[in-house]
Amino acid sequence: MSSAQTPAVPASSMSVLDAIYRRRAVRDYKPETLDRETIEALLDAAVHAPTAMHIEPWSFVVIQDKDLLNKLSDKVKELLLKEVEGQTSEPAQKKRAYANDPNFNVFYNARTLILICAKSEDISNKADCWLAAQNLMLAACANGLGTCVIGLSIGLFNTPEVKEYLGIPSNVSPAAPILLGFPAGDTPTVPRKPPEILSWK
Repeated sequence: MSSAQTPAVPASSMSVLDAIYRRRAVRDYKPETLDRETIEALLDAAVHAPTAMHIEPWSFVVIQDKDLLNKLSDKVKELLLKEVEGQTSEPAQKKRAYANDPNFNVFYNARTLILICAKSEDISNKADCWLAAQNLMLAACANGLGTCVIGLSIGLFNTPEVKEYLGIPSNVSPAAPILLGFPAGDTPTVPRKPPEILSWK
């Protein structure tokens, strides 16, 4: 990995604005596994995110074991069912449908998951981790890779058992689970509403 003082020159000539507008949440991945050099280059981009008082409160877990990802997916689905037990709202019904679908994989069969962890529960530390996540996702897009935030899994990654298994210290909080891989196809553009400006004084 390049040093934090000397960032690697990206292989892509895509502009920042191009990456912002082309980035998509990819939910279908090819079975190829990313190499370590590529992942380390993306992590290097991640740690160049803004950080309050230059604390750099992030640490990372990289999971590429297919069987482990499948087991974690099953565990997420178990937690979802417990979470929505007795609830009848539309979001709860959707979560229940996902959890009960034997063919649904929470990680969309991706072969790499990067878990960005905050070194404390402090809200600014977690915000910094999400800034790092955005850097990582834009850098991945610029290099032809797909990403997707898997918010459904945050609860599982913060359980003591899973944290211990993954070597995450008890005082560290998994904040941003990001899938990473080669998109299996094109992801259609999703239109966005224009910015809602509450005040301009």
